[in-house]
Amino acid sequence: MPRDIQAKLLIVDDLPENLLALEALIKRDDRQVYKALSADEALSLLLQHDFALAIIDVQMPGMNGFELAELMRGTEKTRSIPIIFVSAAGRERNYAFTGYENGAVDFLHKPLDNHAVKSKVNVFVELYRQRKAMKEQVIALEQSRREQEQLLQQLQATRSELEQAVRMRDDFMSIVAHEVRTPLNGLILETQLRKMHLARDNAAAFTLDKVKAMVERDERQIKSLIRLIEDMLDVSRIRTGKLSIRPTRFNLTALVQNLLHNFQPQIAAAECTVTCTAESSVEGHWDEFRIEQVVSNLLTNALRYGSKSPIEVRVYQTPDHACVEVQDHGIGISEENQARIFQQFERVSSKAAATGLGLGLFISEQIVTAHGGIITVNSRLNEGALFRVCLPFQKTGERTQPLSDPKVVSAAIDPTKASHE
Repeated sequence: MPRDIQAKLLIVDDLPENLLALEALIKRDDRQVYKALSADEALSLLLQHDFALAIIDVQMPGMNGFELAELMRGTEKTRSIPIIFVSAAGRERNYAFTGYENGAVDFLHKPLDNHAVKSKVNVFVELYRQRKAMKEQVIALEQSRREQEQLLQQLQATRSELEQAVRMRDDFMSIVAHEVRTPLNGLILETQLRKMHLARDNAAAFTLDKVKAMVERDERQIKSLIRLIEDMLDVSRIRTGKLSIRPTRFNLTALVQNLLHNFQPQIAAAECTVTCTAESSVEGHWDEFRIEQVVSNLLTNALRYGSKSPIEVRVYQTPDHACVEVQDHGIGISEENQARIFQQFERVSSKAAATGLGLGLFISEQIVTAHGGIITVNSRLNEGALFRVCLPFQKTGERTQPLSDPKVVSAAIDPTKASHE
């Protein structure tokens, strides 16, 4: 049992010489002895300290020892303190019986037997130390139990996260396999068809116009594969903090116009129309390749989920920001889905459209955030979706003021750059 637990002892007697004698008898280095000349003084000490034992003289003026013991037993703080009564009265007075009735654990008669007093005090001090040590152990065990519960909760949370990560990985691999298979199947079919024509010496299948068409089809399939690979690489770069941003000065309006021109085959395939209004020059320092990637992702989403409805693209500027908006009138996005569409591998569920890796918006948000800008969505189910990207004119990394809903300042652009097929 540890000896560093200091035990406090209380001795109560109305005669100072008795207190001094008893103190000398029971005092040791690992104990503190407190003396009280009256019951009132003893009560004051009892409320201030945690005592291992109280040795109380029965016969005291005013409040006697039994009355003091009765008060002690009625108070929560002092109720469990062991009491040894001491009396100079003869044994015929039957004080011992009264003392036990008042909660005494022992009764000593004067003159005191020094050996008996030391032995009894040693026993109660040792019991006190055991109780204190046990209490500390219980507290430590309770703390350990709480820590283990917290650790278990963390482990369960981690397990759930790992299970979710595994499910996401499996889903992602399934999506990747499906998405990669589509352009590959196109290339394989084209290759088999050409092999068949070559085996039959069918030179008519390889006229200049037909070869040009073949190359265009191959190019579209290869570009689809490259985009899938680049999306996966970008996710890896984002996770490792290696997504590079190389700002140069360029005209955002010109970038969007050129992108719409290049998107004509996809627009025609989606059987929809795209109109664009833009200010003639919206220039700033951004990463041209990355911003094109963002706008391209937004256009792809609008074509995919627009339900063949018209799409509007707007480019404008505010005093602090350059903005691009892409508005479709398709299936829309529920509030619940709006909270998660910018997460990786998340897609809007739809019977009509469920292609893609679910990385486009995630990568777009990371790119826009890296520029110090924001990307937002405003949508309702079956009422389309409006995506807005706002980029600060300041240098990359500088903080900008929060953005409010800007009004579109539009100007007609060359309609040949945004024709509908």
